[in-house]
Amino acid sequence: MQELNVPSVGESIVEVEIGAWLKKEGESFAQDEPLVELITDKATLELPAPFPGTLVKVLKGTGETAKVGEAIALLEALGAGAAAPEPRPATAPEPQEPLVMPAAERVLREAGVSPGEVVGTGLGGRVLKEDVERYLEERARQAPPQEVPSRRPEPAPPPAQPPADRPWRVSEAVPMSPLRRRIAERLLMVRQTTAMLTTFNEADMSAIIALRKELGEAFQKKHGVKLGFMSFFVKAVVQALKEIPELNAEIRDNAILYHRYYDIGVAVGGGEGLVVPVLRDADRLSFAEIERQIADFAERARTKKLKPEELMGGTFTITNGGVYGSLNSTPLLNPPQVGILGMHAIQERPVAREGQVVVRPMMYLALSYDHRLVDGREAVTFLRRVKELVENPVRLLLEV
Repeated sequence: MQELNVPSVGESIVEVEIGAWLKKEGESFAQDEPLVELITDKATLELPAPFPGTLVKVLKGTGETAKVGEAIALLEALGAGAAAPEPRPATAPEPQEPLVMPAAERVLREAGVSPGEVVGTGLGGRVLKEDVERYLEERARQAPPQEVPSRRPEPAPPPAQPPADRPWRVSEAVPMSPLRRRIAERLLMVRQTTAMLTTFNEADMSAIIALRKELGEAFQKKHGVKLGFMSFFVKAVVQALKEIPELNAEIRDNAILYHRYYDIGVAVGGGEGLVVPVLRDADRLSFAEIERQIADFAERARTKKLKPEELMGGTFTITNGGVYGSLNSTPLLNPPQVGILGMHAIQERPVAREGQVVVRPMMYLALSYDHRLVDGREAVTFLRRVKELVENPVRLLLEV
């Protein structure tokens, strides 16, 4: 019998929330097969099996918290002389209870509904909160009023009844999840413990757009991945960090720790929000290697396959709110880093060029920085350098 323990899942993270168990007690599993979801303030991760065996007992259920290193289940390894369990006949599969996401499980528990009654529409047939709410609404329409189960959490006081002439004015109190609480605490901590300022500029994206149009098809045929905007910005940021090392540093105790390597965090959309996997030694990566890694990160973020170590570290972060249509914003720092670059949507705007008003595809850039370490001069110089490099991408190739 061996324990399944919570691994280290990131810097400063000391506990996780247990998500959905992907195996039930008594079920067998193969090595590296996902057993359970772990929810942190950065991502939802799947914990793989360390060896082939059987899940004997779950020690921490869905929705509970566990500290790093704490045992959450007991496993029995498949013995060297033991035969692997025979597959069930395809003609007579044993009915299994569907996988239920934590938010959905809470609503099910409060409503007294079995997971088997709800049809899941999530990945792999998982039951989502929206599935449960649709089921309850449908049942409410078919049942007498007194039979409608209450979905209001017990700890929260019931909201005032809506006026009889305006029944749609209803509020619902839902407890904040541990994950959401941790995110709120972290964002508040950034505001309270850093002297964060933001400086802005804008870049003319004409040259990069023309280069992608000219070479994009040949690039994809050769490397098997599209030539995106992010690789240009990663290259530009690395070059600017080499020239302004204060933004590739951190404050540790009473010392300044200057990093002589370039691990660039790139924010990508995950199933439950943004996650920031890290491009290690980004200065040594080609355009194609950067694009492949980012595409791989994005795919595995959606399927919760990112590894904890891929979210750890990082010396600087790039985030692209433009993919969601943001025209401008103030990105929040990712401590202990002292700088983060925000990219935004490309918009055609009139600009002055050689005494003439012309229309150009422009992007606003925002650099947030910790003023305790980075002065305004360094911040403005850094952002201007990034602007120069993306407006003249040939310089990225020649490093001038």
